[in-house]
Amino acid sequence: MTDIYSAITSDHDRHRELLSTIEDTSGASDTRKKAWDEFYHDVKAHAAAEEETFYSKLISETWGQDSARHSVHEHQQLDDMMEELNEMDMSSSGWLNKFKTLQHDYLHHIDEEEDEVFTRAKKVIDDGEIKGYGERFLKRKEEESGLIEKKKEDSLED
Repeated sequence: MTDIYSAITSDHDRHRELLSTIEDTSGASDTRKKAWDEFYHDVKAHAAAEEETFYSKLISETWGQDSARHSVHEHQQLDDMMEELNEMDMSSSGWLNKFKTLQHDYLHHIDEEEDEVFTRAKKVIDDGEIKGYGERFLKRKEEESGLIEKKKEDSLED
C-alpha cells in the first residue's frame, strides 16, 4: 500500500523530469508539446487530489491550517500561470519567460511541501491515522484526470 508521502513525492519527481524536458527543448517542438501536455494535466489532477485528501486532513488540525491554506493558495497561482501559458504561443520568448517563472515557483512549492509540510505532518499525524491516504490520493487523482476539461469549461462560464 502506497503511503501519501510517497505517492505525492513520486508525482513531484515526475513533474521535475517534465519541467527539465520542457526547459531543455525549444520552440513548439513535439517533445516540448508532449511534455507540457503531460505536465499540465498531471499537475492539475495532482493538485486537486492533494487538496481533497492530504490538505483536507491538515486543515482539520489547528497546526496545519496555515500551511494548508498557503499551499492551496500556491496551487491557485500556479494554475493561473499554467492557463496563461496554454493561451500563449509556445515558441515565443514570452512563453519561455512565463514558463521559467512557473518552473521556479513550482519547484519552490514542491520543495517546501516535501521539506516543511511533510516533516511537520509526519511528526503529528499518527501513521495509523493517515493509513490509506496514499490510495485515496491516487484514486482521487485518477478521477480528477477525467474532470480537467469539464472544470475548465465551468470556470469559463463563471
